[in-house]
Amino acid sequence: MLTVNEYFDGKVKSIGFEDNVGPVTSGVMEAGDYTFSTTRQELMIVVTGALTIKRPQDTDWITFSAGQSFDVPADVSFAVRVDQPAAYICRYG
Repeated sequence: MLTVNEYFDGKVKSIGFEDNVGPVTSGVMEAGDYTFSTTRQELMIVVTGALTIKRPQDTDWITFSAGQSFDVPADVSFAVRVDQPAAYICRYG
């Protein structure tokens, strides 16, 4: 079953599903600044564009480009900056 999610007045959209490994979302973000909260550990994989992030454990902003990935711990908020539209896949732990 697919679930459609929309955040930040439609500037972030994702489609969620479950595969044989577990829950996954595939989404896109328009340019902007966003703050997300987690309830589970997340593995974010950048598909196109770049995501510049700052997690609670980061002292500086870090940019991840297409083909790169990063982890976000459960139960935290993290900031994301997007300079141009970007696509991602998120796996939940």
